[in-house]
Amino acid sequence: MLIGGSKHTVDAKGRMFFPARFKDEMWENITVCRGVEKCLMLYTAEEWQRFAQHIKDQPFSVSSQLQRYFFSTAAVCSVDAQGRLLLPQQLREFAGIQKDVWVTGVQDRVEIWDIDEWNKAQAALTNDDVKSLMDRIGF
Repeated sequence: MLIGGSKHTVDAKGRMFFPARFKDEMWENITVCRGVEKCLMLYTAEEWQRFAQHIKDQPFSVSSQLQRYFFSTAAVCSVDAQGRLLLPQQLREFAGIQKDVWVTGVQDRVEIWDIDEWNKAQAALTNDDVKSLMDRIGF
């Protein structure tokens, strides 16, 4: 399970040190795609296949739009020998990633956020919001 978060810096070439805590689960063949929020989502090959199949199994009127959204700009990347991950420019632009990022494990994926976007998203989610969401899913 992918958990925990940490701050990192993206260099001028779009490279960042990828957290070593993810090395056992996610280091090679990482699929990076646009998130449903202003972030990037990173999947292992196995999780990406599950994600893709779930979209494919939906009615065409839904799946075709989701396929274009997620797959048209997705890229397969790997961490290099120095522990760096190159984030494609198009995806960095989508997420507004300039320099400082927050990298967080979110159960079956990793998300990369521009640090300012991360802080805004976290400030917007109140404890009451979390309680309401937990109630909606039966906790």
